[in-house]
Amino acid sequence: MDTHAGQPANHADDSAVRLVAMPPLEMRDTTANPAPLGLCAFGLTTVLLNLHNAGFFGLDAMILSMGIFYGGIAQVFAGVMEWRKANTFATTAFISFGFFWLSLAGIIMLPKLGLADAPSALAMASYLGIWGIFATVLFIGTFRLNRALQIVFFLLVVLFFLLVLGDLTGNRQITRIAGYEGIVCGAAAIYTGLAQVLNEVYGRTVCPLGPMQK
Repeated sequence: MDTHAGQPANHADDSAVRLVAMPPLEMRDTTANPAPLGLCAFGLTTVLLNLHNAGFFGLDAMILSMGIFYGGIAQVFAGVMEWRKANTFATTAFISFGFFWLSLAGIIMLPKLGLADAPSALAMASYLGIWGIFATVLFIGTFRLNRALQIVFFLLVVLFFLLVLGDLTGNRQITRIAGYEGIVCGAAAIYTGLAQVLNEVYGRTVCPLGPMQK
């Protein structure tokens, strides 16, 4: 005998059963890797500025434009995209160094526009020195990432403190040496960025990065 005959179906119980039986939703990140953009923006701009420091050409609109639009704005965009991926290290590095390039462009341009005094050698050494300390802390963080980034940040730390020494002593030869070292630093950043692009395109390690075991 059917004891439920003539009674309405218990849809609430059926829904509860279906909800319990449903597998948990899995969120997948389908966005592109922004790190190559940030690394290449930093690397290309660093190479060009340090070609100037090495004495190959003057400080002109080409370098300022690269500093504002690629080294600056593009790096900030990369940092915001890394924030979306919950990557604290890359967010901090890209946004900070993006604004480093923008602030450096401001230091050069504002005195020419009559909006501020040009910084003294001591002021510039302080500016570069505080960025060198910041880069040193990030360098420590790279020991949990990969060898390529370790090289980039080690060379960046050396670059900042060579530039500090050049400003404090007024020795143009030290600044020239910093320029050559900075070219190598920028080239290392370009390699690290483009290696990620090629490795992703080919689906295998074309250019090694030396990942660290975590």
